Amino acid sequence: MSVYEVHLGSWRPGLSYVELASQLVDHVQALGFTHVEFMPVMEHPFGGSWGYQVTGFYAPTARFGTPDDFRYLVDKLHQAGIGVLLDWVPAHFPKDEWALARFDGTCLYEYPDPHKGEHPDWGTLVFDYGRHEVRNFLLANALYWLTEFHADGLRVDAVASMLYLDYSRGPGQWTPNIDGGNEHLEAISFLRELTATVYRNHPGVIMIAEESTAWPGVSRPVDWGGLGFGLKWNLGWMHDTLEYLKEQPIHRRFHHDELTLPALYAFSEQFLLPLSHDEVVHGKGALLAKLPGDRWQRLAGLRALLAYQWSFPGKQLLFMGAELGVEHEWSEAWGLDWSGLHDPGAGGVRRLLADLNREYRARPAMWSQDCADAGLSWLASDSSANLLAYLRWGTDGSVVACVVNFSGVAHHGYHLAALPRDGAWREVVNTDSQEYGGSNVGNLGAIDVVDGAGTLHIGPYAAVWLVPA
Repeated sequence: MSVYEVHLGSWRPGLSYVELASQLVDHVQALGFTHVEFMPVMEHPFGGSWGYQVTGFYAPTARFGTPDDFRYLVDKLHQAGIGVLLDWVPAHFPKDEWALARFDGTCLYEYPDPHKGEHPDWGTLVFDYGRHEVRNFLLANALYWLTEFHADGLRVDAVASMLYLDYSRGPGQWTPNIDGGNEHLEAISFLRELTATVYRNHPGVIMIAEESTAWPGVSRPVDWGGLGFGLKWNLGWMHDTLEYLKEQPIHRRFHHDELTLPALYAFSEQFLLPLSHDEVVHGKGALLAKLPGDRWQRLAGLRALLAYQWSFPGKQLLFMGAELGVEHEWSEAWGLDWSGLHDPGAGGVRRLLADLNREYRARPAMWSQDCADAGLSWLASDSSANLLAYLRWGTDGSVVACVVNFSGVAHHGYHLAALPRDGAWREVVNTDSQEYGGSNVGNLGAIDVVDGAGTLHIGPYAAVWLVPA
């Protein structure tokens, strides 16, 4: 699974669902993603909420057309072999008096106690998960989007805010549960019922949790004591990786633990690795702009990051615009800068993404054991060289060697040991290839391995994937 995250209103402003059905499908097909994830399409009055403050839970937004037009978009994506995931927001709703807030003049959908019923971060209201009628409203809504619009999964927003009674609340602003703890027992019960109900009615769909804490068992089955999600966003991997890459290459050796730490918990959940919209807004800058150096160095660093993301255990998610080499952060108020279609450097990023997705799909070693520690073994963790090398293993016994050089210099004749098979290992990905705009440091297509050891040439800010010939 590799996911292209889309905000429909700013992907190409002015397009309807029907018009998106051709242009978006062609773009995603060319890049090779298996799925798209739409930021919330449920009706919402405030565009600046990006759809996360929903008022019309049972209505696709009329900004882009009718419900049948949205069905047409989903159907066209399915005809192209692309799955559709929808952002879904059961954590809170806005206070607009004409929507759900005090629906009958009383706190019908929300908790009457402001310690539970108001969300301090967003100025919104929290659903009363203890009321059967409210739970049924939300459960039926999840099934509605899967049944009526044939969505292939839901990404549940802000799960962490649901799990904790003291989320974003200080002393005196929350009330402990009946056991004296901070766990929101009613919300936990609701989430377990949600995942069980969805999987019972729609086997084969995927439920994904955006959950940012160390809550155990988010992706563990309900009957094993978990919340029952199929995947959890690995926000720790995202944070540590981007913090590392913000450093100048000469300083990265002192932050090498930020690269290796995610491997310690990579198999504690079933993870998706997100480089999402949240990382390119509110002054954080575009993904490309986070990286140091001139534009060539930043593009090379972005290519290395993508190859690293695609090879690390977990599924992948990338927000729209990275493939265009955009330099400014995203805003819903204007569209993507499509001038990147004519930029050779950004063109190299798109060609790489297409090749990564092709190789990723074709090689079970890259995905079949994402959630098992047997799927990863280490070859090197070299802080002095800003380099990682590891093997990905498939359930079929297949193997891919992945080497990532985050330094600003090429490594010539780098010694790799403990490779599991002798003979030629073929280079199937090299992000420093001139085809992608790199400096073309490579291995003439393959390296030779004798007694488990070989030497590798790898370019600056580059990643290489090798497979036994």
